[in-house]
Amino acid sequence: MQNYPFPSTHCLPEDLEMDSNGSPESSPEPGSPLSVEPLESEARTEKRARLWRNLTGFWILGLCNNYGYVVMLSAAHDILSAQGAAGDCYGEVSNSTTPNERGCNLVSTGAILLADIIPSVIVKFIAPFLPFCVYIRIGISVLLQAGGFVLVALSSCEGAIIGVICVSFAAGLGEATFLAYTTYFKEKVISTWSSGTGGAGVIGAVSYAGLLAAGLSSSTTLLIMVVIPALEAVVFMFLLKHPGKLGVCNAPTEEELRSMMKNVSTEPDDPMTSVKLTLREKFKIIPGLMKYMIPLVLVYFFEYFINQGIYELIYFPDISHWLDRQSQYRWLQVDYQVGVFLSRSSLHLFQFKWLWLLAFLQGVNVIFFTLEAVYYFTPSIWIIFALVLWEGLLGGGSYVNTFHRVSQEAPPDRKEFSVGVVCMSDSFGIAFAGILSIPAHNALCSLPLEM
Repeated sequence: MQNYPFPSTHCLPEDLEMDSNGSPESSPEPGSPLSVEPLESEARTEKRARLWRNLTGFWILGLCNNYGYVVMLSAAHDILSAQGAAGDCYGEVSNSTTPNERGCNLVSTGAILLADIIPSVIVKFIAPFLPFCVYIRIGISVLLQAGGFVLVALSSCEGAIIGVICVSFAAGLGEATFLAYTTYFKEKVISTWSSGTGGAGVIGAVSYAGLLAAGLSSSTTLLIMVVIPALEAVVFMFLLKHPGKLGVCNAPTEEELRSMMKNVSTEPDDPMTSVKLTLREKFKIIPGLMKYMIPLVLVYFFEYFINQGIYELIYFPDISHWLDRQSQYRWLQVDYQVGVFLSRSSLHLFQFKWLWLLAFLQGVNVIFFTLEAVYYFTPSIWIIFALVLWEGLLGGGSYVNTFHRVSQEAPPDRKEFSVGVVCMSDSFGIAFAGILSIPAHNALCSLPLEM
């Protein structure tokens, strides 16, 4: 075999001297052709840091955005009871546990649900058709959530309801904006956003129930929670590695989008999010999204009909010495939120395509819990806790799998708008549940109690 000599020095960079043995005398300068590996290592480190910043940031943002909404639902029974006891709006509240009375509030917690969801429905309905001013939107959301906490804590009746409406508007605007914003990131931030919204349920319900159990008043508890919107602002501004400046209201061009995505994409032909859609094109897209929207509407209609129309009517007097009626309601909410959190965090472990099946199973839950509220046939509250956990698993699973399918199946130029439109589905279902849960609650309360 012929031996080839070491390449002559003219084949090497000019700034690289050779020693007597023909070997490079010094290491290559940064930026030279022989320093590619260190540069690639630095790029990988930067990419990994960006990955964790964005995944962590969207988890916290999901938590902060939905926290106030969850707390208002957890506090619904207390808000109505307090106002009723004061005679502000609803008159006196019966908390009797005698065999002939069901201990109903004169107004269902569905009233709080409506105040907590209708503004969200309205803002989610119009947000996809408005300019995508992400910084302005999030600023408004943060201010409204903080103001809502203060109003509910310090006001009576009308002021408290206005506070709930502010929190609802903030949550709806934030969710519509953040879900659409996930389409600008190459990282799968939709999974951590969903997990964070599920975490909001657990942390919101537990923190509210826990602080009240520790002896704090409802007003003091709500004032402490003003720290949550402040945390949302800090994370959005300083933790996220934003793909570009979207604070202006004019939609970026495709070239600008590609430039912004260079920080998060290594493939020049990766799918891009486009916002260059006319109003007519947007309306044409909506019918094709119904296969995602209708199952999600049904799932959330069924579960919130249970949560706000039936939960408060399910009562186990034999454990009232350690969990009174209001405490049982609070901890059922906590249990439900645990199920939501687990399923919303499951995307990387398990994905479910049959969205209609989830809606059917949630409908079965409605039948069971309605019969339980009438006949009280379940022998133990622990069975109810297990079924409430299952209810939460179905709801959270429907949410995360629906948005995952939309983000994967929608064409690149329609992805942002499609996610924004589907985002309103759960709110529509919740609003319908709030409307129907009030007469259903009143009808169940009028029935004689046989225990």
